[in-house]
Amino acid sequence: MGSSSLMRVVGDAKGSMHITLLGAVVAAVLDPLFIFGLHEGLTGAAISTVLSRTVVATVGLRGALRHDMLAMPQLHRILPDTKRVASVAFPAILTNLATPVGGVYVTQAMARFGLAAVAGQASIERTVPVLFALVFALTGSVGPIMGQNIGAGQCDRVRETLRAALKLVILSVGATWVFLFCVQNGVVAMYNAQGDAAALIHLFCTWTIGSYLFVGMLFVANAAFNNLGFPLYSTAFNWGRATLGTIPFVMMGARFGPLGVQAGQALGAVVFGSFAVLTAFRVTQTLEVSPAQHPLAAGVRSSTPVSDVPTTSAEAAMAELDELESASELCEEDRKTNHV
Repeated sequence: MGSSSLMRVVGDAKGSMHITLLGAVVAAVLDPLFIFGLHEGLTGAAISTVLSRTVVATVGLRGALRHDMLAMPQLHRILPDTKRVASVAFPAILTNLATPVGGVYVTQAMARFGLAAVAGQASIERTVPVLFALVFALTGSVGPIMGQNIGAGQCDRVRETLRAALKLVILSVGATWVFLFCVQNGVVAMYNAQGDAAALIHLFCTWTIGSYLFVGMLFVANAAFNNLGFPLYSTAFNWGRATLGTIPFVMMGARFGPLGVQAGQALGAVVFGSFAVLTAFRVTQTLEVSPAQHPLAAGVRSSTPVSDVPTTSAEAAMAELDELESASELCEEDRKTNHV
């Protein structure tokens, strides 16, 4: 995962995607081979998991090395770099812990209405990662883009990136909403849902799926906060959604049965997703790059490099150099021809 993120930082989104896809392909091939072919059962599944992750780690490290993004650690830089990483990583860890906390409370509220309600909620939760794969992937890709632009002193492009990401979220959720509304009976039949389980799936496909528009907005806003130097904002909004945006809304909705629980959870997401994206726009509006932060963007010459992290690979740099040399040779030939 670390190597995949490094490759996204230098703009190699395709290579980063290949790492993830390779792990899925290897697991898909090895799982049936070890579980059914070699009759290893759960042990075979564990072996397949270890092998697939080993392949992913190896390919990821090779990709990071190809872009010159790995180097031997220097003892005198370990402590300062650890502090800088921890200032973002620790709030991000707290941010990720919030979602399970809210999920536990929703599951507990559903459990009061029997197994059918829990089954319906579980069916929806298993479907969500597939339905909104684009939205979830967007949060991992929009962050490096914002980071590159703020590093280059292009604050207007940071705001443009935020707007473009939100447009993609709206289009993705809207298309998924229309599709799921049309095939909701098939979804109910696929899960063989009945009673409260079927009612929850119908409610999700008809109305509450729209709340994921605001969940996507929250994710994009969190990516902006983490990459623009405001990681505590993402922690606050995620925990706010998991507590203030879940407990009181679900508690009130539970008075109307399992459908009210789902509706309450969706309403809480609408509230905190809206506040998060408005805050993200306010943060991007106040962005400023001082000459000390980025001397080239401010028109000031500096003898020191802006960053010691490479923004392109050696191969890409050599290719650009070859293009420049070819262009200069063509210009030289043109001058000779005109002179003759």
